[in-house]
Amino acid sequence: MDAQNPGHTPSLEMAYVLFMDIVAYSTLRMEEQQSVLSRFQEVVRNTTEFARARAEDQLIRLPTGDGMALVFFGDPEAPARCALELSRNLREHPEVKLRMGIHSGPVYRVADINANRNVAGGGINIAQRVMDCGDAGHILVSKATADVLIEVKKWGPLLHDIGETEVKHKQRLHLFNLWTDEAGNREQPSKLRRKQRNRVKTFAAAASAAVLVAAVIGAWLVHGPRAHALNVADTIILADFDNETADTVFDDTLKQALSISLRQSPFLNIVPEERVGATLKLMTRPADTRITPPVARDVCERANSKAYIAGRIDRLGNQYVIGLNAVNCRTGEMLAQQQSKAAEKEEVLDALGNAAAKLREELGESLSTVEKFATPLADATTPSLDALKAYSQGLIKDRQNDAEAVPFFKRAIELDPNFASAYEGLGTSFYNLGESGLARDNFTKAFQLSGRASERERFVIAARYYQMVTGEIEKAIENFQIWVQAYPRDARAHGNLGGLYGATGRFENAVTETLEALRLSPDAGANYANLVLSYTALNRLDEAKAIYGKAIARGVADDPLTRLSFFGVAFLEGDTAEMSRQMAWSAGKPQAEEIFLAAKSDTEAYYGRLRSAREYSRGGTDSALRSNEKETAAQWMLSAAVREAEFGNSDRARQAAASALALSADHDSEILAALAFARAGDIPKAEKLANKLAADYPRDTLVISYWLPVIRAAIEIDGKNPSQALEVVEPAAAYELANPDTWPGLGGPLYPIFLRGEARLALRQGSEAGGEIQKLLDHRGLMRACPLGPLAHLGLARAYVLQGDIAKARAAYTDFFSLWKDADPDIPILIAAKAESAKLN
Repeated sequence: MDAQNPGHTPSLEMAYVLFMDIVAYSTLRMEEQQSVLSRFQEVVRNTTEFARARAEDQLIRLPTGDGMALVFFGDPEAPARCALELSRNLREHPEVKLRMGIHSGPVYRVADINANRNVAGGGINIAQRVMDCGDAGHILVSKATADVLIEVKKWGPLLHDIGETEVKHKQRLHLFNLWTDEAGNREQPSKLRRKQRNRVKTFAAAASAAVLVAAVIGAWLVHGPRAHALNVADTIILADFDNETADTVFDDTLKQALSISLRQSPFLNIVPEERVGATLKLMTRPADTRITPPVARDVCERANSKAYIAGRIDRLGNQYVIGLNAVNCRTGEMLAQQQSKAAEKEEVLDALGNAAAKLREELGESLSTVEKFATPLADATTPSLDALKAYSQGLIKDRQNDAEAVPFFKRAIELDPNFASAYEGLGTSFYNLGESGLARDNFTKAFQLSGRASERERFVIAARYYQMVTGEIEKAIENFQIWVQAYPRDARAHGNLGGLYGATGRFENAVTETLEALRLSPDAGANYANLVLSYTALNRLDEAKAIYGKAIARGVADDPLTRLSFFGVAFLEGDTAEMSRQMAWSAGKPQAEEIFLAAKSDTEAYYGRLRSAREYSRGGTDSALRSNEKETAAQWMLSAAVREAEFGNSDRARQAAASALALSADHDSEILAALAFARAGDIPKAEKLANKLAADYPRDTLVISYWLPVIRAAIEIDGKNPSQALEVVEPAAAYELANPDTWPGLGGPLYPIFLRGEARLALRQGSEAGGEIQKLLDHRGLMRACPLGPLAHLGLARAYVLQGDIAKARAAYTDFFSLWKDADPDIPILIAAKAESAKLN
C-alpha cells in the first residue's frame, strides 16, 4: 500500500540505501545501549547528506533497533557521501562501532502498521546483507552500486574490489570496500578472510598432486596466487624482462610485448614509463636504469603502487619457457604467476600473450573482459621479433628525442610493412617535429592497417587519423570520449581529449580532462604544457603559474612546449626577465630554439618592433632548415607573412607567402598562405588556394568551419563587400575561440571575431563593431602575442568614433600608441592610426 495514498497500488522505484548497525550492540548494558544509540542517531542527523535529502523530501529513515537504514531517492552518490561523513565524524566517538552497507535497487514505498512511511523490496534487503559481511568501521558496497559510482571519476580510487562471498539463501554478493585515509576500514572483512583461507586449503591440496614443469623456471616461480589480488585503483610497475636465452632479439622486445598485452586490459593500471623514469630520478638513479625485480620493488614502493610484474624467458633444449610473476611490492608476497612454453622462436609472442591473459584473470580481472580485450600479440603488433625490437627501441628513444626515434620506427616498418603501431609511432614523431605532411602519410597507413592492432591501439590510431589526416575533429573527440569510457584510467585518452577541447576553444573541458590526465600520469610533460595553455586562455594566470611550478617540482619542466607555454604567461605579465631566461634555455637546443625564436618574433611584433620581429623570424626559419624541417620553416615564414599583411605591408606579405609555398605546400602552409594573400589583397591566389583546400579537405572540420569562412570573409572585405563577409564568416562562430594547430603564432588568432568587427566597421555599425572587438580584449590570455591583439585597441578606437564617443575613442587610440611607443615609425597601420587620431584633436 502507498504510504501517501492507502488505496493506491505502489510502483517500483530505484532507491539508494545505506544500511547501518552498531556492532556487538546486544552485549552492552542497557544504559550503554541507550547512550551509544543516542549518540549514533545524533551524528546521523548532523550529516550534510541527511539534512539535504530530508529537506528535499528525498529520504526515508527506518530505525532497526540497533541501527537504521537511510533510503535515498534521486541521487546514487548520496549513501556513499553520507557513509564517509559518518565514518569521519564517528572517529571522535570510538564507543560507536558502526558497520555500513550500501546497495542500489528497486523498492516499493509502503506504509507500516503505524501508517508511517516505509519501503519494501530487494533494494533494502540486499543492502542489509551487504552490511552483514562487514566488521566495525567497514563501508561495504555492492557491485551494482560500485559500477554506478565508478562512472564518476572521484569514486574509482576509493572503491577496492574484495571479491565475492556467499550470504543468506546461498546468494553470492560481489563486494567493494569503500575507504579513504580518513574514513572506512581498509582491512579485509573477517567473513571474507575465513572463506578465502578455506579456498587456499583447497588450492594447496590440488597443487600437491600437480607435476612440476620447466625446472629451470620452477624455482623462480612461487606457488600461491591470491583471488582478487588487485582492485581497480591499484597500479603496477613493469620490470624489465630477464632474458636468459643469450638471444638479443628478446632484449626490450618482450617487455614491450608484455606491456602491449597487459594494456589491453581495462582493469589493470600500468604505471607509464615517464613516471617510472621520474621516480628513478628521485631515487638519484639514471633514467635508463635497468628495472630488475629489486629495482622494480623500490620504484613500486616509491610510486605508491601495489605490485610489480617481472618476466623471464629461458631456453630449454629447442623450446622456450616464459614465466610471469606478479609480486606485492611491500610484502614480497606472490600475487599471481603464469608460465607457458613455445616450441620455437616464432611462437614466443603467442606464448607470452597467452600467459599474460591468464595472469590478468588471476589478478582479479573478469573473464569477460579478458576474453573481449585479448588480441593475440602477433595481431596486435607484428609477428616479427626483429620488427618489434626496432619498434621498442623507437619508443625508448621517443621519450627523449623525436628525431632519434624516427630511424627505429622506419626500421620496424622495413621489417614488417604491415606494422600498424610502427606507422603510428613514426607519424607521431614527425608531427612533433613539425613535419605534418609526413605525419599524415604515416597516420593514414596506420589507419588502413588498424585491424592489426589491439583494441586500445585502435583508439589511438583512429584518433590520430581523424585529427591529423581527415581533420574530423568532432569524430576525433567522440573517439577519445569512447576511449575514456572503455579505459577510464588511460592518461593518454584524457590528455589528448583535453588537447582537442583546447584546440576547439572548449577550455573548461580541456582543464577537466587534462587535470585527470595529470592525476593518472603526473610526469607527462605535454599535459603540463596543455594545462598551462588552457588556464592562460581562461585568464587564470595564477593557476597557470602553479601548474608550471608543479612541472618543475616533478622534474618535467624541460619539455620545450611546457617552457614555451610559460613564456607566454611571462609575456602577459610583462616579466621580461623570465622571458629572457626561457630564451637562454632554448639556445642551441633541437626542437626548442626555433619555436622560441618564432615566439620572440611574435612578442616583438606585438609592440610594433617589426624590424626586430623579422630578425627573430629569420632565426627561427634558419634553425628549422638546419634541422631539415621544411614544413616548420614554411610555417614561421607564413606567420610573418600574415603579420606583415595585417600591419599593412602587403607587398612584403605576398612575397613571403610565395617563398614559403615554394618551400612547402602542405595542408597548414596552404591555409596560412591563402590567409596571407587574402589579407594582402592578392585575391586570385587566395581564391585559388581556398578552392583547392575545399576540394582536398572536404571533411576537415577546421578547414570547412573555420579557415575557409575566415579566408573568404577576408576576400569579401578586400572587395568592399562587408555584408557578404558577415554572411560567409558565420559558420566559423562555433569555433571562434579555437586555437587551431595550423596557427603557428604565440596565441590564438580569434580571426572570426576580428573579421566580424572589421566588417561592422566598414558598415559603420559602431556599437556592433565595438562589441565584437571587445571580445578580443576580453580574451587577452588566449590571444597572448597574436598580432591582432594590439590592432584590437585600434579597432575599438575606430568603433568609438563611429559611435560619436570621442573621449573613449581618444583613450583607445592612446592605449594603442602606448603599446606601440617603441614601434618602427614606418609601419603603414601606425601611420594611418596617427592620422586618424590627429583628426580627433
